[in-house]
Amino acid sequence: MRLRYLHTSEIAQRRAYRQVEAVRGISFLIQPGEMVGFIGPNGAGKTTTLKMLAGLLYPTAGRAQVMGFTPWERRPDYLRRISMVLGNKSQMVWDIPPLDTFQVLAEIYRVPPAELQHTLDELIPLLEMEDLLTKPVRSFSLGERMKCELVAGLLHQPEVLFLDEPTLGLDVSMQGRLRRFLAEYNRRRGVTVILTSHYMADVTALCPRVILIHHGRLLYDGALNGLAERLAPFKLIQVAWRGSALEPDLPPEAQLIERENGRLTLRVERAEAPAITARLLHTLPVADLSVQAPPVEAVIDRIYQEGEV
Repeated sequence: MRLRYLHTSEIAQRRAYRQVEAVRGISFLIQPGEMVGFIGPNGAGKTTTLKMLAGLLYPTAGRAQVMGFTPWERRPDYLRRISMVLGNKSQMVWDIPPLDTFQVLAEIYRVPPAELQHTLDELIPLLEMEDLLTKPVRSFSLGERMKCELVAGLLHQPEVLFLDEPTLGLDVSMQGRLRRFLAEYNRRRGVTVILTSHYMADVTALCPRVILIHHGRLLYDGALNGLAERLAPFKLIQVAWRGSALEPDLPPEAQLIERENGRLTLRVERAEAPAITARLLHTLPVADLSVQAPPVEAVIDRIYQEGEV
């Protein structure tokens, strides 16, 4: 067998290039103090958009303003008023305790000592991280490190906070703690938050409004519950009854979609749900009944698959 090794110049000649527009024609307005979910499948352009708004990327066309500043001009007055926390990037120095990194960041952002102490006194109890302050960061779990990242990003009290996958890789308990912290911090400080996350629980817990993009284009901008109503105009009724194991007669408007352990799941039009629920309660010896909207994850997944709203 003969092997032929390609020279680097030959490899370069064989490369094929194509131009990809990561973001195209996205336009939105966010009010001060809003918490907005910025969602879309992998490669949709979410992180690219956040990096442009944070001044890390210079767009090839278009314009943007945040608090009256053009982000990619990277003026010091602008950079002192924003912060960006990425779940897969760290600004903590691994070999020293968090308090030392906080001191360094305070010097960079020119945070006076009294203001720094006041901020730490507020954030540390909220995140329940008193025991972490004097330990080297390299000994922390991912959840503990993310607590430190949030504190580091908020030391200079930014007015706008860009969060890119802040709960990435965290267990369910830690995700819940960080969500509660962000909600409380927004309530106390009125900070504007733009959040990207693949965990829809983050979005549903924190963001009444969502901006959804796909292939770099804006598909939806509005209330999260409005998105579900628009794409899934039905409700799910789960019903269990007492007495006979025989399956009852169901209203003709109800579609049976699941039968399990003596419990039926029915799909009904949203407008018909109250009347059908009342009929079931009137005609059946109901032991348990619940009416639910379809899971938001299912609605979002449908959009990702179809690429349209």
